[in-house]
Amino acid sequence: MLIMKYINKLLILALTASLFVSCSKKLELFPYSNIATGQSFLTIDDAAAWNTGMYSSMRSYVYGIFMFSTDVQSDLLNASLEYGNRNGAPHRWDFNDDDYTIRDTWAGYYSAMKNINMFLTNAPKINTTSQADADKLKRYISEAHWFRAYYYLNLALRWSKAYDPGTAATDLSVPIVLEFDVAGRPARSTVKQVYDQILDDLAKAKEGLGGIAGSKGANRLSIDAVLALEARVKLYMKDWPGAKAAADAVINKNLYPLVKTPVDMKNLWVNDSNEETIFKLFANNSNEQPGQVNSIYLGYIPASKLYRPDFIPTQWVVDLFDNADIRKGVYFKSDSLDIQGAKYKNISLVHKYEGNPALFTAANTNYAQGQKVLRAAELYLISAEAAYNSGGDALTPLNAVRTARGLTPSNATGAALLQDIKDERTRELAFEGFRLDDLKRWNEPMNRKPAQNLSVINTGDRFNTLTKSAGDNKFVWGLPANDMTVNTNLVQNPGW
Repeated sequence: MLIMKYINKLLILALTASLFVSCSKKLELFPYSNIATGQSFLTIDDAAAWNTGMYSSMRSYVYGIFMFSTDVQSDLLNASLEYGNRNGAPHRWDFNDDDYTIRDTWAGYYSAMKNINMFLTNAPKINTTSQADADKLKRYISEAHWFRAYYYLNLALRWSKAYDPGTAATDLSVPIVLEFDVAGRPARSTVKQVYDQILDDLAKAKEGLGGIAGSKGANRLSIDAVLALEARVKLYMKDWPGAKAAADAVINKNLYPLVKTPVDMKNLWVNDSNEETIFKLFANNSNEQPGQVNSIYLGYIPASKLYRPDFIPTQWVVDLFDNADIRKGVYFKSDSLDIQGAKYKNISLVHKYEGNPALFTAANTNYAQGQKVLRAAELYLISAEAAYNSGGDALTPLNAVRTARGLTPSNATGAALLQDIKDERTRELAFEGFRLDDLKRWNEPMNRKPAQNLSVINTGDRFNTLTKSAGDNKFVWGLPANDMTVNTNLVQNPGW
């Protein structure tokens, strides 16, 4: 069982102290398959320690492979000649169920939930001695439900078909595990069961967070973070009225205005300003818990001041941004590359995650950022898509994003309006891990678009000319090979 480092330290200190209290007192030893629950859930301070652990743990499961793997698999990127097969299997779509991306993503989410489940099982046993402590405990429990909803959504997105209201009750998703059992061998739940569990967790999150107001750049969860995640979930469920209502509930508070200048856009992404951010994870320049980083896009070489990226954006996605778009000069910059000893100029690279200088641990970038989990711009786009699909006003939320980013308003109707919504979602959320899931739920193919420069990338039908039809089996990842071996109750996804 994976136990938070902080909790381990508390237990070790408690056991060590007992040795000094009485040499004759016999220490109680706990088997590996059990946590010392009697020692870990006594006071509100214990609950606070577990709560801190949940926030800290999340830093390991947001950026890095937990975000960029699906974009690597999508049509946004080309593998450079220097990529060294890092993240190569998803990019080529030839990965197997023993690939480390699949294994580590699955294990990461479930490991995080082991501690959440342990907390939710035992936290109600804590005796609170004041109303203030009771309120704190209620909040901690509600936050744990939010974290579990977040992890289960991401598991469902990776290992399930796109939500189809007509087949969700029979389509297989991931096992629902709500209590830790080292000997458990759970079977897969259905897509509907998993999404019902997510909605149940979000409903419970509202119980303790309903009165916690949101604020720009918050490092703690609030009712706005609950509503924002609910909007995302219901978008994937094709619950258009529900998605729009949750998104608009946050938008209409006017707490998270969209940035409108190149300077503010740069501050948002490079310097981690609080603008339009509903929830982001705390970050500092300590090496103790650096969290995941999105380091595949630049590969900066300090000695030569050149770049050696693993992946380069396709010409198509760069061209999707108008020159008047305030995002273009922040998401991309024209750089000089050193690729296998040859120099290339004027190649646009992804600079969305170039690293916050305030978080550098040396003179040059370590790519560390304050990890942005929920942003207001996503909610405007959810509202627009949900309105389009339910016969409402899609232009108002769509144009709120377009005009804020320097584009002219859209006046499209019908299929052209839907395409404008899709294009704006692709622009705004580029390289934030959404693209593959959008193609999957829109039932569209994955076609790699033209590259910027064929001389700097891997070419061929596994790379820049790769095409995959809508509904290809590998839009849905295979269950990890080791889990399939250990747990004979699992059924593998087709094509794996």
